[in-house]
Amino acid sequence: MSAIDPAALRGARVLVAGDVMLDRYWHGEVERISPEAPVPVVRMNAEELRLGGAANVARNVAALGAACTLAGIIGEDEGGERIAGLLAQAGVTDALVRDAVAPTTVKLRISGRGQQMLRVDCESEPSCAALDKLHDALAGQVAGCGVLVLSDYAKGGLARVGELIALGKGAGRQVLVDPKGRDFTIYRGADLLTPNQAELTAVIGRWADEAELEQRVRQLMTELEIGALLLTRSERGLTLFDAAGRHDERATVREVYDVTGAGDTVIAAVAVLLAAGCPLRVAAALANRAGGIVVGRFGAATVSAEELLEG
Repeated sequence: MSAIDPAALRGARVLVAGDVMLDRYWHGEVERISPEAPVPVVRMNAEELRLGGAANVARNVAALGAACTLAGIIGEDEGGERIAGLLAQAGVTDALVRDAVAPTTVKLRISGRGQQMLRVDCESEPSCAALDKLHDALAGQVAGCGVLVLSDYAKGGLARVGELIALGKGAGRQVLVDPKGRDFTIYRGADLLTPNQAELTAVIGRWADEAELEQRVRQLMTELEIGALLLTRSERGLTLFDAAGRHDERATVREVYDVTGAGDTVIAAVAVLLAAGCPLRVAAALANRAGGIVVGRFGAATVSAEELLEG
Protein backbone atom coordinates (compact mmCIF):
# COMPACT_ATOMS: atom_id res chain seq x y z
CA MET A 1 0.00 0.00 0.00
CA SER A 2 2.85 2.38 0.76
CA ALA A 3 4.05 2.00 -2.84
CA ILE A 4 1.27 4.33 -3.99
CA ASP A 5 2.74 7.60 -5.24
CA PRO A 6 1.33 10.66 -3.43
CA ALA A 7 1.48 12.41 -6.81
CA ALA A 8 -1.30 10.09 -7.97
CA LEU A 9 -3.53 11.45 -5.22
CA ARG A 10 -2.73 15.01 -6.24
CA GLY A 11 -3.86 14.15 -9.76
CA ALA A 12 -7.20 12.77 -8.60
CA ARG A 13 -10.37 14.79 -9.17
CA VAL A 14 -13.41 14.24 -6.96
CA LEU A 15 -16.85 15.84 -7.14
CA VAL A 16 -18.79 15.88 -3.86
CA ALA A 17 -22.49 16.71 -3.62
CA GLY A 18 -24.98 16.54 -0.78
CA ASP A 19 -26.18 18.20 2.38
CA VAL A 20 -23.91 21.11 3.22
CA MET A 21 -23.87 22.31 6.82
CA LEU A 22 -22.12 24.77 9.08
CA ASP A 23 -21.15 23.50 12.52
CA ARG A 24 -21.02 26.46 14.90
CA TYR A 25 -19.66 26.11 18.43
CA TRP A 26 -20.09 28.63 21.25
CA HIS A 27 -17.79 27.97 24.19
CA GLY A 28 -18.17 29.72 27.50
CA GLU A 29 -18.21 29.64 31.29
CA VAL A 30 -21.10 28.75 33.58
CA GLU A 31 -21.10 30.57 36.90
CA ARG A 32 -24.77 31.03 37.81
CA ILE A 33 -28.37 30.02 37.17
CA SER A 34 -30.69 32.39 35.36
CA PRO A 35 -33.20 34.27 37.55
CA GLU A 36 -35.71 34.02 34.69
CA ALA A 37 -35.80 30.20 34.52
CA PRO A 38 -33.95 27.26 36.12
CA VAL A 39 -31.31 27.12 33.40
CA PRO A 40 -27.56 27.83 33.48
CA VAL A 41 -26.24 31.09 32.09
CA VAL A 42 -23.36 30.59 29.66
CA ARG A 43 -21.03 33.57 29.30
CA MET A 44 -19.65 33.03 25.79
CA ASN A 45 -15.94 33.63 25.32
CA ALA A 46 -15.14 31.83 22.04
CA GLU A 47 -16.75 30.82 18.77
CA GLU A 48 -15.58 28.04 16.48
CA LEU A 49 -16.81 27.31 12.94
CA ARG A 50 -16.38 24.03 11.07
CA LEU A 51 -17.57 22.59 7.78
CA GLY A 52 -20.20 19.90 8.25
CA GLY A 53 -21.95 17.22 6.22
CA ALA A 54 -20.91 17.04 2.58
CA ALA A 55 -18.67 20.05 3.13
CA ASN A 56 -16.61 18.05 5.63
CA VAL A 57 -16.28 15.23 3.08
CA ALA A 58 -14.96 17.77 0.57
CA ARG A 59 -12.56 19.15 3.17
CA ASN A 60 -11.19 15.64 3.74
CA VAL A 61 -10.77 15.07 0.00
CA ALA A 62 -8.79 18.31 -0.35
CA ALA A 63 -6.65 17.46 2.71
CA LEU A 64 -5.49 14.33 0.87
CA GLY A 65 -4.20 16.53 -1.93
CA ALA A 66 -6.86 15.77 -4.53
CA ALA A 67 -8.71 18.40 -6.54
CA CYS A 68 -12.20 18.68 -5.07
CA THR A 69 -15.37 20.47 -6.16
CA LEU A 70 -18.38 20.73 -3.85
CA ALA A 71 -21.94 21.06 -5.10
CA GLY A 72 -24.73 21.60 -2.60
CA ILE A 73 -27.34 24.07 -1.43
CA ILE A 74 -26.82 26.93 1.00
CA GLY A 75 -28.91 29.95 1.85
CA GLU A 76 -28.34 33.57 0.90
CA ASP A 77 -27.29 34.33 4.45
CA GLU A 78 -24.39 34.72 6.86
CA GLY A 79 -24.09 30.96 7.40
CA GLY A 80 -23.71 30.38 3.68
CA GLU A 81 -21.02 33.02 3.40
CA ARG A 82 -19.12 31.42 6.28
CA ILE A 83 -19.24 28.06 4.51
CA ALA A 84 -17.96 29.62 1.28
CA GLY A 85 -15.07 31.19 3.19
CA LEU A 86 -14.13 27.95 4.95
CA LEU A 87 -14.21 26.05 1.65
CA ALA A 88 -11.83 28.56 0.11
CA GLN A 89 -9.45 28.13 3.07
CA ALA A 90 -9.59 24.35 2.63
CA GLY A 91 -8.82 24.55 -1.09
CA VAL A 92 -12.22 23.25 -2.23
CA THR A 93 -13.77 24.61 -5.43
CA ASP A 94 -17.19 26.13 -4.74
CA ALA A 95 -20.02 24.95 -7.01
CA LEU A 96 -22.69 25.71 -4.41
CA VAL A 97 -26.22 26.77 -5.20
CA ARG A 98 -27.62 29.73 -3.25
CA ASP A 99 -31.26 29.21 -2.23
CA ALA A 100 -33.24 32.44 -2.00
CA VAL A 101 -35.94 30.75 0.10
CA ALA A 102 -34.42 28.24 2.55
CA PRO A 103 -31.68 29.14 5.05
CA THR A 104 -28.30 27.47 5.34
CA THR A 105 -28.35 24.40 7.59
CA VAL A 106 -26.56 25.37 10.79
CA LYS A 107 -25.95 23.28 13.90
CA LEU A 108 -25.16 25.47 16.92
CA ARG A 109 -23.63 23.71 19.90
CA ILE A 110 -23.35 25.60 23.19
CA SER A 111 -20.93 24.34 25.79
CA GLY A 112 -19.91 25.45 29.24
CA ARG A 113 -16.83 24.27 31.12
CA GLY A 114 -16.00 21.95 28.27
CA GLN A 115 -19.36 20.15 28.32
CA GLN A 116 -21.98 20.46 25.60
CA MET A 117 -25.20 21.77 27.10
CA LEU A 118 -27.47 22.48 24.15
CA ARG A 119 -27.68 22.03 20.38
CA VAL A 120 -29.83 24.27 18.22
CA ASP A 121 -30.53 23.23 14.61
CA CYS A 122 -31.52 25.75 11.96
CA GLU A 123 -32.68 23.97 8.84
CA SER A 124 -35.38 23.84 6.19
CA GLU A 125 -36.12 21.80 3.07
CA PRO A 126 -34.48 23.39 0.00
CA SER A 127 -36.73 24.89 -2.63
CA CYS A 128 -37.59 23.11 -5.88
CA ALA A 129 -35.78 25.86 -7.78
CA ALA A 130 -32.59 25.21 -5.78
CA LEU A 131 -32.83 21.46 -6.43
CA ASP A 132 -33.15 22.18 -10.16
CA LYS A 133 -30.03 24.35 -10.02
CA LEU A 134 -28.14 21.66 -8.11
CA HIS A 135 -28.95 19.14 -10.85
CA ASP A 136 -27.68 21.60 -13.47
CA ALA A 137 -24.52 22.29 -11.44
CA LEU A 138 -23.71 18.59 -11.24
CA ALA A 139 -24.44 18.10 -14.93
CA GLY A 140 -21.87 20.77 -15.70
CA GLN A 141 -19.22 19.38 -13.33
CA VAL A 142 -19.46 15.59 -13.52
CA ALA A 143 -17.47 15.18 -16.74
CA GLY A 144 -14.45 16.79 -15.11
CA CYS A 145 -14.26 14.44 -12.13
CA GLY A 146 -13.02 10.91 -11.68
CA VAL A 147 -15.43 9.96 -8.89
CA LEU A 148 -18.76 11.38 -7.72
CA VAL A 149 -19.51 11.25 -3.98
CA LEU A 150 -23.07 11.79 -2.74
CA SER A 151 -23.17 12.60 0.99
CA ASP A 152 -26.70 12.24 2.38
CA TYR A 153 -27.50 13.71 5.79
CA ALA A 154 -31.28 13.66 5.24
CA LYS A 155 -31.56 17.45 5.08
CA GLY A 156 -33.18 17.51 1.64
CA GLY A 157 -30.20 18.38 -0.50
CA LEU A 158 -30.31 14.93 -2.10
CA ALA A 159 -34.08 14.76 -2.48
CA ARG A 160 -33.52 13.73 -6.11
CA VAL A 161 -30.58 11.45 -5.45
CA GLY A 162 -31.69 8.91 -8.07
CA GLU A 163 -31.34 11.53 -10.80
CA LEU A 164 -27.88 12.45 -9.54
CA ILE A 165 -26.74 8.82 -9.52
CA ALA A 166 -27.98 8.52 -13.10
CA LEU A 167 -26.00 11.65 -14.03
CA GLY A 168 -22.80 10.15 -12.70
CA LYS A 169 -23.37 6.75 -14.25
CA GLY A 170 -24.34 8.32 -17.56
CA ALA A 171 -21.02 10.16 -17.60
CA GLY A 172 -19.16 6.91 -16.93
CA ARG A 173 -18.11 7.94 -13.42
CA GLN A 174 -18.00 5.82 -10.27
CA VAL A 175 -20.72 6.92 -7.85
CA LEU A 176 -20.16 6.52 -4.10
CA VAL A 177 -22.99 7.16 -1.63
CA ASP A 178 -22.90 7.72 2.12
CA PRO A 179 -26.56 6.83 2.86
CA LYS A 180 -29.15 7.85 5.43
CA GLY A 181 -32.58 6.62 6.42
CA ARG A 182 -34.41 3.32 6.19
CA ASP A 183 -34.98 3.34 2.43
CA PHE A 184 -31.89 2.42 0.45
CA THR A 185 -33.92 1.87 -2.73
CA ILE A 186 -33.36 5.54 -3.56
CA TYR A 187 -29.67 4.72 -4.07
CA ARG A 188 -30.33 2.07 -6.72
CA GLY A 189 -27.49 1.67 -9.20
CA ALA A 190 -24.72 3.24 -7.10
CA ASP A 191 -21.26 1.69 -7.35
CA LEU A 192 -20.63 1.78 -3.59
CA LEU A 193 -22.65 2.40 -0.43
CA THR A 194 -20.83 3.19 2.83
CA PRO A 195 -23.30 2.76 5.72
CA ASN A 196 -22.27 2.43 9.33
CA GLN A 197 -23.57 -0.45 11.43
CA ALA A 198 -26.60 1.40 12.81
CA GLU A 199 -27.62 2.62 9.35
CA LEU A 200 -27.37 -0.85 7.83
CA THR A 201 -29.26 -2.45 10.73
CA ALA A 202 -32.14 -0.03 10.19
CA VAL A 203 -32.46 -1.35 6.61
CA ILE A 204 -31.77 -5.09 6.81
CA GLY A 205 -32.52 -5.74 10.50
CA ARG A 206 -30.30 -7.31 13.14
CA TRP A 207 -28.24 -10.30 12.13
CA ALA A 208 -27.47 -13.31 14.30
CA ASP A 209 -23.98 -13.93 12.92
CA GLU A 210 -21.58 -12.93 10.14
CA ALA A 211 -23.01 -15.48 7.72
CA GLU A 212 -26.48 -13.98 8.06
CA LEU A 213 -25.03 -10.48 7.68
CA GLU A 214 -23.40 -11.43 4.39
CA GLN A 215 -26.54 -13.17 3.12
CA ARG A 216 -28.67 -10.09 3.81
CA VAL A 217 -26.14 -7.70 2.33
CA ARG A 218 -25.84 -9.78 -0.83
CA GLN A 219 -29.61 -9.79 -1.19
CA LEU A 220 -29.71 -6.01 -0.76
CA MET A 221 -26.94 -5.49 -3.31
CA THR A 222 -28.71 -7.69 -5.85
CA GLU A 223 -32.09 -6.03 -5.36
CA LEU A 224 -30.66 -2.52 -5.68
CA GLU A 225 -28.03 -3.29 -8.31
CA ILE A 226 -25.29 -1.96 -6.02
CA GLY A 227 -21.72 -2.75 -7.06
CA ALA A 228 -20.28 -2.98 -3.53
CA LEU A 229 -21.05 -2.15 0.08
CA LEU A 230 -18.49 -0.92 2.61
CA LEU A 231 -19.72 -1.37 6.18
CA THR A 232 -17.95 0.77 8.78
CA ARG A 233 -17.98 -1.01 12.13
CA SER A 234 -16.44 1.39 14.66
CA GLU A 235 -13.90 -0.44 16.85
CA ARG A 236 -14.18 -3.54 14.62
CA GLY A 237 -12.87 -1.74 11.55
CA LEU A 238 -14.77 -2.26 8.30
CA THR A 239 -16.08 -4.96 6.01
CA LEU A 240 -16.21 -4.72 2.23
CA PHE A 241 -18.70 -6.79 0.25
CA ASP A 242 -17.90 -6.77 -3.47
CA ALA A 243 -18.14 -8.99 -6.54
CA ALA A 244 -15.06 -10.93 -5.43
CA GLY A 245 -16.48 -11.81 -2.03
CA ARG A 246 -15.92 -10.36 1.41
CA HIS A 247 -12.92 -8.52 2.81
CA ASP A 248 -12.46 -7.49 6.47
CA GLU A 249 -10.14 -4.79 7.74
CA ARG A 250 -9.54 -4.63 11.48
CA ALA A 251 -9.47 -1.27 13.23
CA THR A 252 -5.99 0.18 13.60
CA VAL A 253 -6.67 2.88 16.22
CA ARG A 254 -5.28 2.25 19.69
CA GLU A 255 -7.47 4.72 21.56
CA VAL A 256 -10.65 6.46 20.45
CA TYR A 257 -10.96 10.13 21.38
CA ASP A 258 -13.62 11.42 19.00
CA VAL A 259 -15.61 9.66 16.25
CA THR A 260 -16.86 12.96 14.82
CA GLY A 261 -16.59 12.94 11.03
CA ALA A 262 -14.92 9.52 10.81
CA GLY A 263 -17.42 8.34 8.20
CA ASP A 264 -16.71 11.45 6.15
CA THR A 265 -13.00 10.67 6.24
CA VAL A 266 -13.53 7.07 5.15
CA ILE A 267 -15.63 7.85 2.08
CA ALA A 268 -13.33 10.76 1.16
CA ALA A 269 -10.29 8.48 1.28
CA VAL A 270 -11.99 5.78 -0.80
CA ALA A 271 -13.06 8.37 -3.38
CA VAL A 272 -9.59 9.88 -3.73
CA LEU A 273 -7.90 6.50 -4.02
CA LEU A 274 -10.38 5.21 -6.60
CA ALA A 275 -9.98 8.43 -8.59
CA ALA A 276 -6.21 7.85 -8.44
CA GLY A 277 -6.65 4.40 -9.97
CA CYS A 278 -6.38 2.18 -6.88
CA PRO A 279 -8.38 -1.08 -6.70
CA LEU A 280 -11.37 -0.95 -4.35
CA ARG A 281 -9.88 -3.36 -1.80
CA VAL A 282 -6.68 -1.34 -1.55
CA ALA A 283 -8.77 1.82 -1.19
CA ALA A 284 -10.82 0.21 1.59
CA ALA A 285 -7.71 -0.85 3.50
CA LEU A 286 -6.22 2.63 3.35
CA ALA A 287 -9.56 4.25 4.20
CA ASN A 288 -9.64 2.06 7.31
CA ARG A 289 -6.25 3.47 8.24
CA ALA A 290 -7.53 7.01 7.67
CA GLY A 291 -10.53 6.39 9.90
CA GLY A 292 -8.27 5.04 12.61
CA ILE A 293 -6.15 8.17 12.49
CA VAL A 294 -9.01 10.66 12.78
CA VAL A 295 -10.80 8.94 15.69
CA GLY A 296 -7.53 9.17 17.60
CA ARG A 297 -7.75 12.96 17.43
CA PHE A 298 -10.13 15.50 18.92
CA GLY A 299 -12.66 17.23 16.70
CA ALA A 300 -13.47 16.75 13.03
CA ALA A 301 -9.90 15.99 11.95
CA THR A 302 -8.44 15.27 8.51
CA VAL A 303 -5.63 13.07 7.21
CA SER A 304 -2.83 14.06 4.85
CA ALA A 305 -1.61 11.97 1.93
CA GLU A 306 1.70 11.39 3.73
CA GLU A 307 -0.05 10.04 6.83
CA LEU A 308 -2.32 7.84 4.75
CA LEU A 309 0.47 6.26 2.73
CA GLU A 310 3.22 5.95 5.31
CA GLY A 311 4.25 2.53 6.55
